[in-house]
Amino acid sequence: MLNIEEVDTENRKQVRRFVELPYQIYAGCKQWVPPLNIDAYNQLNKKKHPFHEHSDVEFFLAVRDGRDVGRIAVIENKPFNQYHNEKTVNFYLFECKNDLEAANALFNVAFEWAKARGLDLMIGPKGMGPLDGYGILTFGQEHRQTMTMLNYNHAYYQQLVEAQGFEKEVDFVSCYLPVDKFRLPGRVEKIAERVMQRGHLEVKRFKNKKELVSWAPRIGKAYNDAFVDNWEYYPLTQREIDFVVDNIVAVADHRLIKIITHGEDVVGFLFTFHDLSAALQRARGKLFPFGLFDLLLEMKRTNAVAVNGMGILPEFQGHGGNALLYYAIGKTLLEFKQFAHVEMTQVAETAEQMRADLKNLNGVEYKNNRVYRKKI
Repeated sequence: MLNIEEVDTENRKQVRRFVELPYQIYAGCKQWVPPLNIDAYNQLNKKKHPFHEHSDVEFFLAVRDGRDVGRIAVIENKPFNQYHNEKTVNFYLFECKNDLEAANALFNVAFEWAKARGLDLMIGPKGMGPLDGYGILTFGQEHRQTMTMLNYNHAYYQQLVEAQGFEKEVDFVSCYLPVDKFRLPGRVEKIAERVMQRGHLEVKRFKNKKELVSWAPRIGKAYNDAFVDNWEYYPLTQREIDFVVDNIVAVADHRLIKIITHGEDVVGFLFTFHDLSAALQRARGKLFPFGLFDLLLEMKRTNAVAVNGMGILPEFQGHGGNALLYYAIGKTLLEFKQFAHVEMTQVAETAEQMRADLKNLNGVEYKNNRVYRKKI
């Protein structure tokens, strides 16, 4: 017998079942990387996660004969709908056994939840903030997640979602670049050198983590302003900006964070992170007693990095900022002499210039995450 339970986020047992279900679904899967518990539990904590301060989220579990077999979150992002004048609802955190009946039941309750609020278009997977990965992985399941900010799923998820009548909204492509082939085309290098000679745009090099933290407010403002033309944009609250930047800074190596300045203002950025996926798999969500120490060691051991987050303020686009960022991160990666692989993560197919840039940098598209849409 199949039942759907609405999760009471004050009920610790229910919340734990929701958070821990993926460990059952991906048991034995060498490519799946579990999130840290602190992040997974925060998503359901309506007192801590800033998204809950302005929008509504509900969480549901599918239970068959007393065993959890699926889950889903359904999200009404009120600032997004107000900004775009839409009646959109998102689904996120969808996980399910290869059980079409359970998937149908989860989506049906999500559809009903949305209709009761007068919402008429469902998009997803799309989460509660910029650090939540987009889409269903439609190819590339043989590769391990490089970051928990990206979504991973079994191949059958695509069939479960499309069986609900969803159609493609947009694809996000991730590219693989061997560092030994990460050579800037002469044209890009010349553009970067010209920009530096003019002196109106500069790349900031952080001396240490403390200096990076001191720049966090300006980075946060640029992050919020850079994506105003993107389909997923909505104006973040100050609490959300702080939440995003604090999470980025917490796991960042100051040498791998590149920002472009115009005077004292941040007008562009590129975030690169050590691939800590192997240590995260060993930690199984737990930082203590040994997880944190292992993560710190992995920063020295890993031979891969992931670029996740690049933006230029609209008024500075077309002025050589992209070339300057590529030039800066390329030099840094080669200086490290530690890395063999770079992943440029989740570039929207609509970002034609960036897609072209990645091909010029010898990038190979090897993962695809698809966001879906359905009128309800």
